[in-house]
Amino acid sequence: MRAYRVLIPTLALLAACSDPASKSNAQIPPLSQPTRAAPSDALTMKSSFAPVVKKAAPAVVNISSKRLVRVRPDPFWELFGMGVPRDRIQGSLGSGVIVRSDGIIVTNNHVVEGGQEITVALADRREYTARILLADPRTDLAVLKIDVGGERLPTLAIDDSGEAQVGDLVLAIGDPFGVGQTVTNGIISALNRTADPNGDAANAYIQTDAAINPGNSGGALVDMDGDLIGVNSFILSRSGTSSGVGFAVPAAIVKRVVETAAGGGQAVIRPWLGARTQTVTAEIARSMGLSAPQGALVADIWPNGPADRAGLRQGDVIVAVDGRPAADAAAVSYAISSRRPGETVRLGVRRGGGELTLNLRAEAPPATPARDQRVISGRNPFDGATVVNLSPAVADELGLDPFLGRGVLVTNIGRGFAMNAGLRPGDLIRRVNGRDIATVRDLTNVLGSGGGQWQVTIERNGQEITANFRT
Repeated sequence: MRAYRVLIPTLALLAACSDPASKSNAQIPPLSQPTRAAPSDALTMKSSFAPVVKKAAPAVVNISSKRLVRVRPDPFWELFGMGVPRDRIQGSLGSGVIVRSDGIIVTNNHVVEGGQEITVALADRREYTARILLADPRTDLAVLKIDVGGERLPTLAIDDSGEAQVGDLVLAIGDPFGVGQTVTNGIISALNRTADPNGDAANAYIQTDAAINPGNSGGALVDMDGDLIGVNSFILSRSGTSSGVGFAVPAAIVKRVVETAAGGGQAVIRPWLGARTQTVTAEIARSMGLSAPQGALVADIWPNGPADRAGLRQGDVIVAVDGRPAADAAAVSYAISSRRPGETVRLGVRRGGGELTLNLRAEAPPATPARDQRVISGRNPFDGATVVNLSPAVADELGLDPFLGRGVLVTNIGRGFAMNAGLRPGDLIRRVNGRDIATVRDLTNVLGSGGGQWQVTIERNGQEITANFRT
């Protein structure tokens, strides 16, 4: 208070000594908000990202998901027969992007997976209950729908042109800690990255150093035009916080998933090459006389598949897809899987000492033999196991090698003898009691005629394992 007593007389004295004219000129009207245009060059860009944020932010939403989970009691009390499992509500928080004005929203699958109650909060804080139109764990994308009546919501345009380059400025917009929208800026630090926590090399991500924190999953990665070029998905970090290595699902994949969901589809159909490939290493490049270790070497071809009909041969090296260089086998797989069935894909191929272009028709992998999914029961080693016939379509769906051949695949283990026998999802059943197993029908026939003694051979991670069981 003492400081104010000294200051007030001083200000009064200055006011009394001031010129009346200058006193009149000081009475200016309140300042209005300046009009800003989108940055047009690098120099202008240093001034502000506000025009880009103003365009994109209204289409970024907050998503909260709740699910009921059963929590086991402390194992110590279970030893004394005390404690019972309890149900607990578990929540997750993330972000999403409005991609259609009628209320269609794209986010990460892991944000809403298993959610029994999903709430979407718009940028203006209005809340809506959402339903899942399509969930695609393979790409970690999910498409939601909220009912907004006849209102038209702000949207982000999906830029799937593929023109993004390393070094381009980008913004990551989301709701990382549930405190409201946040915006971080950075650059694209890499393209076609195949780093995936699920080990799926068929996905190729945009890598960015724009900070992506917990809760930012499902948010928008936008370019300087304010268009959606990716959906922020995950980070690589030892501390669990952003460390400059974040990954976003590219817009081309986002658009495919959204189109499928909006069209009423329940699963995304991914075309396949119809060939087994391997990345050209430095050693392979030297042995083949290639100038650089780049591209995908064709090691095997599926009979009458897309690659076979396009004219690919074993020993060919795919160096480009639709005129764009292919760095490795994963880049080739991603480029083809992101196309729509029926489209034509141009392959740049190096064969012998020359180069040629082949036209490949994008097709879904065949579902032959039919899936024939069954849950096995009875007094046998497979009691409680869910099995299906292996086909290229099933292998692609589960992220397996389509060239594993024919056989019966274990996809799930429920309660039963199979759990105690040590069977795992992904195991291929090759023989039972000395009989080869090619289909689910073969398996059920053997199990129906068997006794209490069983010799089972499975293939796991490329190795055969044989074990004997008594039931």
